[in-house]
Amino acid sequence: MPDTSAPRAGQATVTDRDLCSAIRALAMDAVQKANSGHPGMPMGMAEIALALWRGHYRHNPAHPHWIDRDRFVLSNGHGSMLQYALLHLSGYDLPIGELINFRQFHSKTPGHPEVGITPGVETTTGPLGQGLANAVGMALAEKLLAAQFNRPGFSIVDHRTYVFLGDGCLMEGISHEVASLAGVWKLDKLVALYDDNGISIDGEVKHWFADDTAQRFSAYGWNVIGPIDGHDVGAVDRAITQSKSSDKPTLIACRTVIGQGSPNRAGSEKAHGEALGDAEIALTRQAIGWPHPPFHVPAQVYAGWDARPRGAALERDWNDLFARYTTQFPAEAAEFERRMRGDLPERFADVVADTVKAAFVKKETVATRKASQLALDVLAEAVPEMIGGSADLTGSNLTKWSKATNLRSTNTASSTAGQSAPQFAPGRHINYGVREFGMSAIANGMALHGGLIPFVGTFLTFSDYSRNALRMAALMKQRVIFVFTHDSIGLGEDGPTHQSVEHVASLRLIPHMDVWRPCDTVESIVAWAAAIERKDGPASLMFSRQAVAFLRNGADADAVRKGGYVFSEAAGGIRKAQAVIIATGSEMPLAIEAQKQLAEQGLPVRVVSMPSTTVFDRQDVAYKAKVLPDGLPRVAVEAGVTDGWWKYVRAEGAVLGVDTFGESAPAGTVYKHFGLTAENLVAVVRRLLGSG
Repeated sequence: MPDTSAPRAGQATVTDRDLCSAIRALAMDAVQKANSGHPGMPMGMAEIALALWRGHYRHNPAHPHWIDRDRFVLSNGHGSMLQYALLHLSGYDLPIGELINFRQFHSKTPGHPEVGITPGVETTTGPLGQGLANAVGMALAEKLLAAQFNRPGFSIVDHRTYVFLGDGCLMEGISHEVASLAGVWKLDKLVALYDDNGISIDGEVKHWFADDTAQRFSAYGWNVIGPIDGHDVGAVDRAITQSKSSDKPTLIACRTVIGQGSPNRAGSEKAHGEALGDAEIALTRQAIGWPHPPFHVPAQVYAGWDARPRGAALERDWNDLFARYTTQFPAEAAEFERRMRGDLPERFADVVADTVKAAFVKKETVATRKASQLALDVLAEAVPEMIGGSADLTGSNLTKWSKATNLRSTNTASSTAGQSAPQFAPGRHINYGVREFGMSAIANGMALHGGLIPFVGTFLTFSDYSRNALRMAALMKQRVIFVFTHDSIGLGEDGPTHQSVEHVASLRLIPHMDVWRPCDTVESIVAWAAAIERKDGPASLMFSRQAVAFLRNGADADAVRKGGYVFSEAAGGIRKAQAVIIATGSEMPLAIEAQKQLAEQGLPVRVVSMPSTTVFDRQDVAYKAKVLPDGLPRVAVEAGVTDGWWKYVRAEGAVLGVDTFGESAPAGTVYKHFGLTAENLVAVVRRLLGSG
């Protein structure tokens, strides 16, 4: 039977070898039992993990969400058993039975680490490079919150972000995007420990990865230490200590052997992603001096790893500090606690309501990207934890509101002649440069850290570049807002490379992603408000470049919040209606004009606005039937691919859209070319009614 006993005081001390062997044994045993997984990385990084977790990592296993804990990210998440072993051994609520059930249904030890599943896991990793990006976001969040809330003698935000990564993370292009930004921002509390084992799935990486990683990161503006012997606990410990005196992010390059301890698999791709086998595990047990049966850890080894007493003391000291901070700075303390809880300011609902009322009064005809900026001018000021940016398209995405200042980090002359000191200006607008993927994954990291509500912007067609980060935001249920402008063929002259056709539909396919495509200033405000309020997932907001007329005569914000609602009723009411037109975004004016023309021809129709199909789909059956009543034929119109609309119009309905790539021409010409005109919409409705 596996040993499930708790560590006991007074046990004999153990050697570093014993502590590392526990990691190696748990990793190879769990992978062997599951017949699935990656034992090589945990076995190769055991000494690195020991140096960090026992000597430097500030955490409290009894309270995984302690605010000022260090953050630990396993970017090379395929080696998840390393993290699970560390969490189990150091005292988290992850009993040995969960390690035995590695990769099994509903266990707390899934194939790759998942936030919200396993206590102590800070982010979901697996797609290589994104863990590093998340870590950059966490380190940036720490720096921003520290700049705002710390006071002399009261460093209530003062923690580090540690990330393990491997060759695969560094081969992914996102590593360039985010490492470059980390250097620019001088994230001095970010420490990356690089498992330089020279092996990936296909074998020795020297045949396809010959970068000088040290020079690469030095060029980014990082402090680079090494290469050092990653199997020398003392060397790793000294490197981490050295990193704390740098004013730059640090990369510690650790030379290791994948599968260390395995006589016949160490140093080979055979140790990377498959079980070692019973015979090799038996040989490895002899080689590492671990005579214990599978999943048995002696009490003295548990005692050697136990981080609970130190963690409790660290948190207790911080609680005492924060109590004194609360006494001296009560307003700041209350604001800090509110933000870390994820609660919005009390007046937020009133601000939204007032902003909607003002939009009804102004009735502005503007591009919805401008409507978005108008909403931000009010909402971002009402929610000080909001922080936004753009991938070098600020003037096009309009993601910078009027009072926002830019985040800057520069070297300026200090008081000491001949020296320079880093200066950090914690603005709320971030210029990310042309880095869509990195930007989105960094935003995920900020959201995971807590205390901030990040949003990022680019052209909708470039959502392809950041797609996997959007998917990860949805998978992790993080409050991140993705702003996409230039949302259709209405982009016009830039042509099909920039005209989004399939992108809105593809984003609607991501589970747990709310997708909004508003048609005017009112819907833009509500879309922003809904995205800000949502604690359990991300939102993608789609905005037009071209102006869209303000056409509404009624419908309040509560109706918009349902994702789909009656925008304009048929002449004579629903009993007189002969069809329903469903429109979204910039195609709403086509629907309203078609409704007018059809009414003049004696064919009254209802117009439904559906700014968010994902939100509308969550409404109850009765509401959806009220908006889209049975017995009336339906026509949907959107300047994009048509497939997703058939579930609303059904087989007897029709969809007017674009099922090919766009054309380079003025927007009006392109719309006319694809039949996206009021006249053609009228013809489609008439044919559907048999009167065309």
